[in-house]
Amino acid sequence: MAASLMYDQEADAIYITLRDLPYAYGEDIDHERRVDYAANGEPIGVELLCVSDGVNVDDLPEPVTIGRLLEEHRIKVFA
Repeated sequence: MAASLMYDQEADAIYITLRDLPYAYGEDIDHERRVDYAANGEPIGVELLCVSDGVNVDDLPEPVTIGRLLEEHRIKVFA
């Protein structure tokens, strides 16, 4: 499965699906970034808030993939 992005303009939020595995737990990186994981510890998705201000991809899993998806949707990326 290729990574995919869902954008909620009203919430100014994006969810990026990295893998099609069941959700086991999530961890907040900060108040605008959260990573969801499968039971085996693989990251399965990333929730990003306040995306119209740009997104910091530091500390995110697969930053190149996430950065590419964000840029394709005209979201500014910080590294």
